[in-house]
Amino acid sequence: MLFNSFAFIFLFLPLALAGYQLLRRHGVMWLAICSLFFYAWWDWRFLPLLLISICLNFTAGRAMCRQGGMLRRLVFYGALAINLGLLVWFKYAAFLFGIDPGLPLPIGISFFTFTQIAFLVDCWHGKAHEPHFGPYVLFVSYFPHLVAGPVLHHAQMMPQFRNGQGLRAEDLAAGLTIFAIGLAKKVLIADNLAPLANPVFSAGAAPRLLDAWIGTMAYSMQLYFDFSGYSDMAIGLSLLFGVRLPENFNSPYQARNIADFWRRWHMTLSRFLRDYLYIPLGGNRHGPWARHRNLMLTMVLGGAWHGAGWTFLVWGGLHGLFLVVHQQFSAGAARWWDRPLTFLAVLLAWVPFRAPDMAAALEIWAGMAGFHGLGLPRGLGGPGLQWVDGGGIGLPLLFAAAVLAWFAPNTRQLMERRWSASLPHASSVAALLLACIFSMNRPTEFLYFQF
Repeated sequence: MLFNSFAFIFLFLPLALAGYQLLRRHGVMWLAICSLFFYAWWDWRFLPLLLISICLNFTAGRAMCRQGGMLRRLVFYGALAINLGLLVWFKYAAFLFGIDPGLPLPIGISFFTFTQIAFLVDCWHGKAHEPHFGPYVLFVSYFPHLVAGPVLHHAQMMPQFRNGQGLRAEDLAAGLTIFAIGLAKKVLIADNLAPLANPVFSAGAAPRLLDAWIGTMAYSMQLYFDFSGYSDMAIGLSLLFGVRLPENFNSPYQARNIADFWRRWHMTLSRFLRDYLYIPLGGNRHGPWARHRNLMLTMVLGGAWHGAGWTFLVWGGLHGLFLVVHQQFSAGAARWWDRPLTFLAVLLAWVPFRAPDMAAALEIWAGMAGFHGLGLPRGLGGPGLQWVDGGGIGLPLLFAAAVLAWFAPNTRQLMERRWSASLPHASSVAALLLACIFSMNRPTEFLYFQF
């Protein structure tokens, strides 16, 4: 079930809200049931896997909170091995061992596995208390974040899951506004940029210079508005129930350097990689060479988290290299070219992230360097790609998307500066929702569902 589908907006969500209000004394359990149903809607075969994972980690967490000594150590390492083993089997078995796991990749497995690994690590370090089963089930399976994040931390979420609070008018108004903004990012912008990007990244394509740059730029904006839109929708949906999810985007294409980009892009994953990988590896505590090594390892493994393939490893390695170069040569004063140079680095790295294989990525980079010729759109006398697919809105929409991503305030800033529960704002939200609904003739999955 997609957030941008009629079944979700007109059936699932109203029933979830009504049940939460009517059963407020059992609101946590009701939301947990709704979340499990939401997950089973995708493929019921994966629901037992999610439930087994939840029960295993809940039991391990309780045992570590109660036990000490060798038993506690065995529980921790055993649970960690099972979590990573399941993730490797479903996500990496074909890439690493050439083994077909027999089922497609369970949706959201990276998110709910990493969420629970963080919980186990905090139990190991004494930072987490013994959980209660109902809130823990909801913490892991909570439908606004389950399939594509943000990556949640138990300390942020568990205290918010309380029975009896019911729905609040202010939360409903703010949550619906944020949801509408996110839906517009997905339906009105990201989906309409796909026709510009897809031909360039198809297998066997050898795009010429203009085609390659426009296609890569289109994908960078498609991915931004698709994932940012999902994150906004998740935050808005959660706020309807009075639960606040962490922010996941802070205008990352406005970053002044690559480190700043990673403080703004997929913020919850960046914090997870920092706290549970980079710092345990040693962080910056053992000199510059160890710090550079730890950065590279963290980013390569972060690339592997996104998918099993050389393209993701190369993408992670490029970002690791960018971070190392930034740390080695960064200057203190801001310069006018910092933002454009940072965006250019990010843009070039998106090529292997999106390409079906490294051969295709190399062809696209070659096209961006002009090795396949200049290229013109069909309407200007050239046999190039049709840049104006989608009713002639392709290039103008790409330009508008870039302006929004580079210069406009993000959703949080808009809500803080301009939003109020007033009739004009309510009318604007209603109009935006109507525009999205009339554009939802063929709902498409969010790009991060594949991770």
